[in-house]
Amino acid sequence: MSDRDPAGRLPVRPRVFAILLSLAEGPRHGYGLMRELQETPAERWLLGPATLYRTLKEMEEEGLIAETEGPVEESDGPPRKYYRLTGFGRRVANAETERMRALVVRAGGLLLGGGE
Repeated sequence: MSDRDPAGRLPVRPRVFAILLSLAEGPRHGYGLMRELQETPAERWLLGPATLYRTLKEMEEEGLIAETEGPVEESDGPPRKYYRLTGFGRRVANAETERMRALVVRAGGLLLGGGE
């Protein structure tokens, strides 16, 4: 999947983009992602477990993320599943960032340019 064109995956849904950005910082487990997305001041995603894990599964199937090894943790529950950004996922996140940057520049020119 490394030769896929990321432009074919654009635009990226906002919650997918938020997950890609979070994983760009390093591997995370699902609960950690959910907690981080809920605490991000600029976004405050209200993402329930079912929606999050469904989204992660879709992202994994699309090759945006992959399961990876996490640190050994002592837990009363089942082992946590960690995810990492794939090369394709990083290219998609970069392409979406550029798409959004161009949109903001265009909006700034149209709205802040005073054209009425």
